[in-house]
Amino acid sequence: MKTHFRLTPVLAACGLAMGLAFGGAQAQTIKIGVVGPTTGPVTQYGDMVREGVDTAIEVINASGGVNGAKLEAVVIDDGCEPKQGPVAANRVVNEKIGFVVGHVCSGATIAATDIYNNEGVIMITPSATAPAVTEGKDYEFIFRTIGRDDQQGPAAAKFILDKIKPGNVAVLHDKQSYGQGIATAVKNDLEKGGVKVAVFEGINAGDSDFSAVITKLKSNGVDFVYYGGYHPEMGLLMRQAAEQGVKARFMGPEGAGNPDINAIAGDAVEGMLVTLPADFTQNPDNAAIVKAFQDKKRNPNGAFQMTSYAATQAIADGIKGAGSTDPEKVAKYLHSNTFQTPIGKTSWNKQGDLNDFEFEVFTWHKDGSKTRFQ
Repeated sequence: MKTHFRLTPVLAACGLAMGLAFGGAQAQTIKIGVVGPTTGPVTQYGDMVREGVDTAIEVINASGGVNGAKLEAVVIDDGCEPKQGPVAANRVVNEKIGFVVGHVCSGATIAATDIYNNEGVIMITPSATAPAVTEGKDYEFIFRTIGRDDQQGPAAAKFILDKIKPGNVAVLHDKQSYGQGIATAVKNDLEKGGVKVAVFEGINAGDSDFSAVITKLKSNGVDFVYYGGYHPEMGLLMRQAAEQGVKARFMGPEGAGNPDINAIAGDAVEGMLVTLPADFTQNPDNAAIVKAFQDKKRNPNGAFQMTSYAATQAIADGIKGAGSTDPEKVAKYLHSNTFQTPIGKTSWNKQGDLNDFEFEVFTWHKDGSKTRFQ
């Protein structure tokens, strides 16, 4: 352990700020920062995370809390923007919050991790899948409750090779760390599998006219498109491609699996393929958790609700197991133990990645539902 972690403002003040001292006076509240977009074009991903955290906190508090303390969520906006990631992280530090569920988007997460790790704040992201969040880092306080793009990308490529067997493939991305990273992984694995990628190109996130790239799809006779990025651009690409007569099937990562895509893409969304975490609501062991979501009129079936619940529960169980709200002690406990959460048996390797996580392929429908591809 680097000694400066023990001297940071967070660790020096955490006990006071959280009413700590389980060995003495009983704690009153333990704050958990919930950091992600509450503004910007992908706010629904932030909504998914907050629903998961809120539900977990309500269930935990109703059962007596954590060592007698209640959990409290503190929502902080990063707009899903890399430049806002450090701003949000510094707010967490300044408010002396020792635990974070978030960030939501990979770019903002990557930009914030050094601050959390240097200041001794535990961060568990339920949704940031870019390998660069953890890869090659000597982090002790950074974890995730979702798999990585170098798991998700190969899973998508294998599915395309085994199930779709397309003729002409295009791989597009949004030029951002998450989208370009997973698109590159898919492209590389398709080419290793003997499929030529006719078009590999980036578009600009936030653009609304994709005529140029759609013309390339048509001229190359593309019949299958993989897009690395988020749902706003994916929806527009599908709608505009259909309007221009492109008869290609589209596939994307979990960032495309957002109900808002239906309003953007219209009927063109029917049949879209998407890699997502397993549907944890179907596990009978999660029946009580599913009911807790439904009792609050929340949807437990989105991409990140259950992974966010799991992140919150892991923090609570880590505090209980460590017998302390000292993030350093809790981080050591998390690294050394396995936890039963809604996503199954949860444990982490040295760099904070899950030891086991599986992405599945779903077919998206124009009524907003999805079905696991059989």
